[in-house]
Order: sequence, then structure tokens, then C-alpha cells
Amino acid sequence: MSLRYGLLGSINLKPMTGYELDREFKESLNYIWKTNTSQLYSELGKMEQDGWLMSERVIQDDKPNKRVYSITDKGRAELLDWLSETDYERDVTPKSAFLLKVLFAGFTDKESSLKLLHSFRDLYLSAETNKNDVREAIAQDALGVDPEISMYWNIVALHGEIVHEARLKWVEKVIKIVENER
Repeated sequence: MSLRYGLLGSINLKPMTGYELDREFKESLNYIWKTNTSQLYSELGKMEQDGWLMSERVIQDDKPNKRVYSITDKGRAELLDWLSETDYERDVTPKSAFLLKVLFAGFTDKESSLKLLHSFRDLYLSAETNKNDVREAIAQDALGVDPEISMYWNIVALHGEIVHEARLKWVEKVIKIVENER
């Protein structure tokens, strides 16, 4: 359900096409909320049916036609209602298939456990370069946006950076523990 609110927040800044929204989710919002293109377009259609958005078809001669979405008063009210909610229990107790596997890794041999941990570490190391791309995409999206709004975007980026560093530090320590103890 939060995808709807991510879309509303993005469109509340400025009217956008589905292509622009898809690019924004893939480039700067990806570590907060992952979605695929078909899910995004499906949600846009539902939100328009619900009266949260309206769209305008723009005819282009040299490119395919496009649909530009803008937020309605009803959509803005929904966004503000959602922003005022304080139910974060699901965010405090995340579901993690990886941590569940680590919890039961004692049932496997040392090599299998290390393979699991190394694959997680490698994933986070590969995301290291992505982190700078996310920061750059957020900075690019924040251009021309009210500084108070862009401040919160940078705060969320900082969260991602700190969580990323903490997970990487944790998995490095765990690898050493498993290498030395089992």
C-alpha cells in the first residue's frame, strides 16, 4: 500500500509521467521501496480511478505519446492523512529471510554458513557503488525543490548510508566469528 503514497509524494512535487516516476523509483527511491514497472503503472491506474490523481494525455509528434499525472485535492488529502499516521510496528520488526537463515545456519556445515554470509557481504559491497548513485539521484531530484523538503530527502539518504555501513560491519564481524569458532 505504501507504493501509492510514494507515488503521491512524488507527484505532489510536480506532475510526472509514468516513465519519470519509474525512473525516480529505480534511481533514488530503490533502497526505500522496490517496485517493478508493471506494478507502478497498475497503481497509477487504480489511484486515478480512486480520484487521487488525474492524467492528461500529451500528443507528441517525434516521440510516443505520454500521460502526465498530477495530484488531485483528494489525493493530497490522502497523502496528508497517511503522513499523520504513526503505526510503525512493521518497520521496527522487519521480516528478513536472510536473518532467518543465519539463525538456523548451525544446522549446516561451516562452508555453507560462510557461503551464505559471503554472499550477503558481496551484495552489500556491490551496493557500495550504488550508494553514491542514490545520493546523486536524490540531489538531482531535489534541485528546485523547497530546501525544507529536500532536507528530509537527505535525511532518508543518511539513514540508508548508516544502515548500509552497519550491516556491512556486522557481516564482517560475523564472518570472523564463524571462521574462528566452528
